[in-house]
Amino acid sequence: MHHRELIIRFSATALFCVIAGCAVGPNFSRPAPRPDKHYANGGDPTSTVRANGTAQTFDQNAKLPADWWKLFHCSKLNAVINEALAENPGLQSAQASLRQSQELLRSGYGIFYPQVNGDFEATRQRYTPLKLGQNLQPGIFNLFTLSASASYALDVFGGERRLVEGLAAQVDLQRNTERAAYLTLSANIANAMIAQAAYRAEIEATEQLIDLQKRQVELAEVQARAGTVPHSTVLTLQSQLDSYKASIPQLQQKLDQTDDLLASLVGHTPAEWKAPRIDFAEITLPSNLPVSLPSDLTRQRPDILEAEATLHAASANIGVATANMLPSITLSGNYGANNTSLAGLAASSATFWGLAANATTPIFEGGTLWYQRKAAIDNYQATAALYKQTVLSAFAQVADTLRAIQHDAETLEAQDEALAAAHRALHLVQANFQAGLANYSDVLIADVQYHQARIADLQTIALRYQDTVALFVALGGGWWNVK
Repeated sequence: MHHRELIIRFSATALFCVIAGCAVGPNFSRPAPRPDKHYANGGDPTSTVRANGTAQTFDQNAKLPADWWKLFHCSKLNAVINEALAENPGLQSAQASLRQSQELLRSGYGIFYPQVNGDFEATRQRYTPLKLGQNLQPGIFNLFTLSASASYALDVFGGERRLVEGLAAQVDLQRNTERAAYLTLSANIANAMIAQAAYRAEIEATEQLIDLQKRQVELAEVQARAGTVPHSTVLTLQSQLDSYKASIPQLQQKLDQTDDLLASLVGHTPAEWKAPRIDFAEITLPSNLPVSLPSDLTRQRPDILEAEATLHAASANIGVATANMLPSITLSGNYGANNTSLAGLAASSATFWGLAANATTPIFEGGTLWYQRKAAIDNYQATAALYKQTVLSAFAQVADTLRAIQHDAETLEAQDEALAAAHRALHLVQANFQAGLANYSDVLIADVQYHQARIADLQTIALRYQDTVALFVALGGGWWNVK
């Protein structure tokens, strides 16, 4: 039979075996979405009370944009996040890891093609016939060899296909790791910018409170010298003043730490980058909050998709471990020519060729392959349990955040009422003071109470903003709505 016909038959046999073969091990199926109709026990809230002029509604028909931070309508926040997305080393690392996994997957597909190699060898040899029992004179000659070889591993039981399937799952894992890094980075910046605005407002309100408290202390000292109040009153007011003063460095430290955090998130050192100053007046609280359906959450949250990809890889590893216990077949062939001169390589008498089939099967491995497969199954079961836990934690986080936004509004409503009452009380005391019905210390006390209510109000406002950010994060960040 001519060697070309043999090569054709060899290729046809290999193709038939690949087509006819089926992959051992379980075929992975994505876990079904949970059937829950809502996140919180008793139903999800549809809206919040109106607080600080805004009532927030939860809309399951609205789409959460991938650039969800733009819902706050703050140009400074947008600018910082855009810079961070371009410069943050952590995000760049996640992107590089994704590219690495994609390249590894592409390299894995090479197993499905024949491995072809070419070889050229030139040697100069001294031949001694006496080694073969021939009483002849030794000779020196050149030998040139040009050859090509091809081998093909038949993936009869699909072990290689399962291996490539696992590589594809790793790509999915790294893709969702990048999405998680993107979401975490943008959320951390949004929370830090909100915190920065809150700390600045608290520092300003506390400084005003300190000025009022100083005047109270001064007035009490005058009254104490006049004998109208005991000296203990002065000491009590002085203690409150010192407490207010001590809170300023603490707030300033938090503000400095926030600025340093923003610098590192943007990809700079604190010495070379300064966060832009932002006030609450520059941030608009979103009133219409997009909320995904519970059935969609498992297809949207990056951490759930990461757990799913890990589960997929664990499933593929069972197939790989199973295939390792079964026979492996490799077909190979070579064709070439050798001669004592380069010109002679083209002569038909110089050619040689060969075809081979090799089959190996494990017979006794001391239980190694069996227990490796058992370990792969155990790993799959452990990964499946972790996937379920990830889903449960995600649903709990969304439920917590929905309730938190609802309670934030209720708390802020009460704080607004307390602030309004303190403001009315201050105006009333000021009017009584002007009419001679109250002394100046009453005015100072009312003013202090008003500023204390203002600080508590600011803290609640900041929490409401940050819980809104937390909702966008809990829902997955809207990456699926990229324009």
